[in-house]
Amino acid sequence: MSTPQVLPSLLAADFSRLEAEIRSVEEAGARILHLDVMDGRFVPNLTFGPLIVRAIAKLTTCVLDTHLMVVEPAHLVPAFREAGSHWISFHVEASADVPGTLETIRRSGALPGLALNPETPFDAVCPYLEGLNHLLLMSVSPGFGGQGFREEVLAKIEEAARFRDANGLSYLISVDGGIGSRTAPRVLRAGADLLVAGSVIFRAPDRAREIRAMLEGGAG
Repeated sequence: MSTPQVLPSLLAADFSRLEAEIRSVEEAGARILHLDVMDGRFVPNLTFGPLIVRAIAKLTTCVLDTHLMVVEPAHLVPAFREAGSHWISFHVEASADVPGTLETIRRSGALPGLALNPETPFDAVCPYLEGLNHLLLMSVSPGFGGQGFREEVLAKIEEAARFRDANGLSYLISVDGGIGSRTAPRVLRAGADLLVAGSVIFRAPDRAREIRAMLEGGAG
């Protein structure tokens, strides 16, 4: 991916007018939409399943980046792929068989990603990075919106970027949590490619301006 992108997190959208919300962020420049799936077990909250993803897929041509915050993610992969998910990530902390789950995602036709909680060291994903589409680094504790950015994650972003370069890998580095115009420049300079943002976009009176502020603040 030649230039960084902002991925609006649809969980922060107004679901009573979802089509209009999607149109709004598309017009603001979004090309990838982030979908947070929570099961009430891996994280306390419960969000939506494949039925809602299928509805979203009918409303957009954007890439659908589905982030599974669930236990035993492998058995859910086929349903989310069939519903229209293009990218599927799961937490390294949530799977007893990370290689097998990654292979399940690949066999489904989706592009595989791994997610990492703020407290989990980068070393936990190192064995699985070859052939990975994206590495999602959480910069807040997963499961709740509106949290503040955790500064210590910047070092993990830098570590992920160094490892990618040193090993000739091509995974994208995505960062999720507390991202806005103030934190985005540091996250991009640390090596991130993708910025996941929810409330800050959907509460903005001018969503295109908000997205530009995040991206331009990190330029150079």
